[in-house]
Amino acid sequence: MKIVIAPDSFKESLSAAEACRWIESGVRAALPRARVTKIPLADGGEGTLDALCGGGKTFRSKVRGPLGKKISARWGMMRDGRTAVVEMAQASGLPLVPPSKRNPMTAGTYGTGRQIADALDHGAKKIILTLGGVATSDAGAGMARALGYRFLDDDEKEIPEGAAGLARLSRIDASR
Repeated sequence: MKIVIAPDSFKESLSAAEACRWIESGVRAALPRARVTKIPLADGGEGTLDALCGGGKTFRSKVRGPLGKKISARWGMMRDGRTAVVEMAQASGLPLVPPSKRNPMTAGTYGTGRQIADALDHGAKKIILTLGGVATSDAGAGMARALGYRFLDDDEKEIPEGAAGLARLSRIDASR
């Protein structure tokens, strides 16, 4: 008998790879002779980098997390050496924010933009950006800000980071 184990992660408790291992141990206890194939899956959130970039190379970037704290976030380059995978959950993810501080209106995506900049600096010609598991609703404004865009209010002043600041948005300056 052949059994395919292909779970997604269990939010904030098990990665998809860990879930595969636990499920496999149960299958082996019940069916020790079964042929087991493990395929960790992801839906765009945590674990997508590993699911898409297997066989490629991963890097770490020192960036700002969703609340502005410095963190180390992973991104990857696929085997072709031209396609980068940036998992938004790595720098802007919900697990990076303690439950008592979760507020999508104040969290931002600036760190994800820095990861994209790092990928471009490493020669990426194409970026796959995965969007699941994020702690913010800033519409990617922080990410764009990290790439040189400016988000201005009626007085031509930078709006605050986070989704709440978008209520004051009058103009996006892409001239840099």
